[in-house]
Order: sequence, then structure tokens, then C-alpha cells
Amino acid sequence: MTRDAVVLFLALLALSAQVMVVGGIVAVGLRRSVVVFALGPLALAGAAAIAVTSTLGSLYLSEVAHFTPCRLCWYQRIAMYPLSVMLVVAAIRRDSAVRRYATPLAIIGALIASYHVLLERFPNLETSACDPNNPCSLIWVKKFGYLTIPTMALTGFIGILALLLVHRWSEISEIRVGHRSLSTEVSRA
Repeated sequence: MTRDAVVLFLALLALSAQVMVVGGIVAVGLRRSVVVFALGPLALAGAAAIAVTSTLGSLYLSEVAHFTPCRLCWYQRIAMYPLSVMLVVAAIRRDSAVRRYATPLAIIGALIASYHVLLERFPNLETSACDPNNPCSLIWVKKFGYLTIPTMALTGFIGILALLLVHRWSEISEIRVGHRSLSTEVSRA
């Protein structure tokens, strides 16, 4: 597979994730319980898949495609790489407590990625904190007119946050449904 084909594949994955997040927001607004019941059991596995794909994609871009990561790219990696391990372990163990640790990392990563996207759009905002030989405003990839590497990273972090939220809602819904069925049985007795 050529570098351009891999980059296009990663861009298509990011575009698909964006469509799913927007579709999920609309669906939650219309019928939250249906979306939560449908996606809830798969949410941790989905978040893990996004984190692992993001990690492997970033490693491919730097180690195989030879795109040199800038300082902000490294900070985003610092947030994403542990998420891939944490979320895979949590998905296997069905450990809901991972939200407490994964959510702050995903929020920090999303904030860094948002700032990176801003620097790409407005390079004059770049400060001396970025390496002049490898500036944070350098755009290595641009697909579909807007998808760059930081935009793909931001999509990954937002997708992870959305799935962690769906997982949380599914637990709340299970508790409510379980409580209703228990109170119904108690009232019948």
C-alpha cells in the first residue's frame, strides 16, 4: 500500500467518525434511549478501537511515511498512546471505572489538537515554543479540503469522549431500567 493510500484510508476513517459523532448527537437528541441501548455495550470497545487506530496511524505517519512530528503532535501522542492501552484493557475487562482516567486524557488531547488546528489555520499565531525547523503550522496532509493530521487527532479524541459518554449513559439507563423492574416486581408481591 502506498503512503497516499494509507493517508486516504486514515482520512476516510476520520470522516466516518465525524459523521457518526454528528449522527449520534442528532440521534441522541431524538431518541436517547435507543442510541444508548444500541451502542452502550460496544462503547468501550469502540473507544479502544479509535485509540488503537489513532496510535497506529500516528506511528505509521512518523515511522513509515517519515512525517516528522512537531511539538504539539508529540503532546497529542502523550495523551493518545496511554488511552489505547487503557481502553483496550478496560474493554476486555468491562471496566467502567476507566472513564475516570480516560476522560481527562481525552479532553487534554482534544484541547491540544484544537490549538494545533488553530495554528494550522492561522500560522501567524505560532510562537517561539514551536521548532522553526519543524513548525506546528506545517501541514503534511490535507484531504477533503480540511482534514489534516491534527484534525484527524481531534476527531479521534472527540470520538473517544462521545463513546465514553454513551457508555456512561448506558450504565445510568441500565440502573433505571433495573430499578423500575425491581419496583414493579415488589409492587406485584
